[in-house]
Amino acid sequence: MKTEPHALPPARRTLPAMLERQAALFGDRPLLAIAGRQWVHADARTAAASRAGALAAAGVERGDRVALMSGNRLEVLETLGGCGWLGVAMVPINTASMAPQIEYFLADSAARLLVIESAFLDRLAGVDLARTALRTVWVIGEGEIALEGVAVKAWPAEGEAIAAAEVQPGDTLAILYTSGTTGPAKGVTCPHAQYYWWGVNSAAVLGVGADDVLCTTLPLFHINALNTFAQAAITGCRVVFEARFSASGFWEAMRAHEATVVYLLGAMVPILLAQPEGPGERAHRVRVGLGPGVPAHAMQSFLERTGVRLLEGYGSTETNFVISTAPDSPRGGVMGWVRPGFEARVADAHDVELPDGEAGELLLRASEPHAFASGYFNMPAKTVEAWRNLWFHTGDRVVRDADGAFRFVDRLKDAIRRRGENISSFEVEQVLLSHPGVAAVAVYPVRSELAEDEVMAALIARPGTAVEPAELAAFCEARLPYFAVPRYIDILEDLPRTENGKVQKYKLRERGVTPGTWDRQPARRA
Repeated sequence: MKTEPHALPPARRTLPAMLERQAALFGDRPLLAIAGRQWVHADARTAAASRAGALAAAGVERGDRVALMSGNRLEVLETLGGCGWLGVAMVPINTASMAPQIEYFLADSAARLLVIESAFLDRLAGVDLARTALRTVWVIGEGEIALEGVAVKAWPAEGEAIAAAEVQPGDTLAILYTSGTTGPAKGVTCPHAQYYWWGVNSAAVLGVGADDVLCTTLPLFHINALNTFAQAAITGCRVVFEARFSASGFWEAMRAHEATVVYLLGAMVPILLAQPEGPGERAHRVRVGLGPGVPAHAMQSFLERTGVRLLEGYGSTETNFVISTAPDSPRGGVMGWVRPGFEARVADAHDVELPDGEAGELLLRASEPHAFASGYFNMPAKTVEAWRNLWFHTGDRVVRDADGAFRFVDRLKDAIRRRGENISSFEVEQVLLSHPGVAAVAVYPVRSELAEDEVMAALIARPGTAVEPAELAAFCEARLPYFAVPRYIDILEDLPRTENGKVQKYKLRERGVTPGTWDRQPARRA
């Protein structure tokens, strides 16, 4: 079955229009499998209309925000569909978030309703709900909690189907929080048309057709996994959502699902390659995979062992699938070439374009309306800063080669990326500074054996105080997502500083891990 992904005209590039088209074109074709439940394509429209009815009955109105904290379950996609159908923005919360982060997301987004899986209910006990606009909690699964001033109810099985709101392509579909680099996390306001273009562009890069089976182990609170649903909706294929990534069970799962397209992040490939070689790595139907951030040598080894070619690319929550390689790209080791519908340039600190071969910041823009995020929620100054001079400033340092290929060099921003997650050094520092024994701290990335960042903290203890690195790590575990807890801790007499007293983190990064550095995972040390 051949379909035209651009069948939706500009004014109808919204989630409700996507679901209407999907139901009409693909109807009873299998759409997805997730947590033991399945949908055909027509079910997506039906569920969206019904869930929108349930939201409306709960008092949620167009323009409101609905927060959601859940693992990969069908309820996540029902909520997305219902929010889009009603003209409401969904606010996914990373399931690794602890009480301080949850409180911030709820307060900043002013969400009136929270959908939460029962496994995470206990984390609400530490949230000051008085700082939020929350009025109702829907619990997925068995579980109860008493919250002052908030009605806690079981997830409504279904609602009365209602007509779709007249949403516009530029209306916000989701607010996706991405870690800030020198401040709190920023809520990226993602419009309906951006989601549409994520599906169109990703399907085009991967050559997705109606007979493909997409399979992802990535979480649905990130755009990567949410995007696989858009690809399936647009092309009429099937998608399988796994609960989590398992290196030992990865190929067995791909065989069981008859997957043809897979989605991997940087560190996942070295982890898979560290598994013992076996015939299962070739006994599958996978023809291609998406592997942004995978080291070039690991990509080649993966191809030789598994027969699967991974495609590199560049996209972010604020942008889209802007740069990519292809199965027939003339060379590897690069992020790729700019895709149709986008522009990219390498610029200096004054936004002046640099010549090929010279490193600078990657600036991006789209020719289609609303193909990028519209800004940062409640952060007008940050929005203007990032989108100044009509270009989105990525904060990434790259080089454009003479053949038009872009190569990633490093990040200009003070950010850390571990296990596919962006980590704010500012947020980790704030947690460590809240410890009574810490006087000053700097958090920064160091490279790991998996070719990704590890979190390292260098700190000064308060006078007369003895602090133990293991105790500090435990302190962080109760207050930070697991992936943000420092692996390495150095306790120093002083931190390197400029004449103005600013910590020189580049000197700490260059110093790196020393024999005296405490390691939370010593067995993994080289």
